Amino acid sequence: MTDLPRSQHVVASGIIAAVGLSVAWISWTQEPAAAFVFPRLIATVFAVLAVWTFLKALTGRTKVGAGLSGQAVRQLAPGLVVTLVYVFWAAQAIGFYTATALTVLILLVLYDPAPHGRAGTWAKRIAITAGFVAVMYGLFAGVLNVFTPREVFF
Repeated sequence: MTDLPRSQHVVASGIIAAVGLSVAWISWTQEPAAAFVFPRLIATVFAVLAVWTFLKALTGRTKVGAGLSGQAVRQLAPGLVVTLVYVFWAAQAIGFYTATALTVLILLVLYDPAPHGRAGTWAKRIAITAGFVAVMYGLFAGVLNVFTPREVFF
């Protein structure tokens, strides 16, 4: 496989930089300010790294690989669909933590190579999901005091 054309890398990194700057701007203009401390931190770091990558692409100092193959895109597509449903619907409709648990479990079912017919495999997936949500809750609710979408379940 050959490397991606430089222009393709410049366009892709430019789009990501624009998204990063947009998210940072939105997070810095929202009120109450205390509710957006963590998002502001993450958005600012994301925007700085995205702009840095874009500038490296413009100057030709970025190592450009071969991109994603069609097979890789087909393998990633189900996870992308699950993630988009989570971001644009589930987190608000059924609550952040419930949606997070369902999303993590679905992603584990899709991508964990362990057999689906064994009870031990399902117990492991459920334990990983519960642990992940517990860490998320501990970080967001306990340590960072971040407001999360709250609806039906929690």
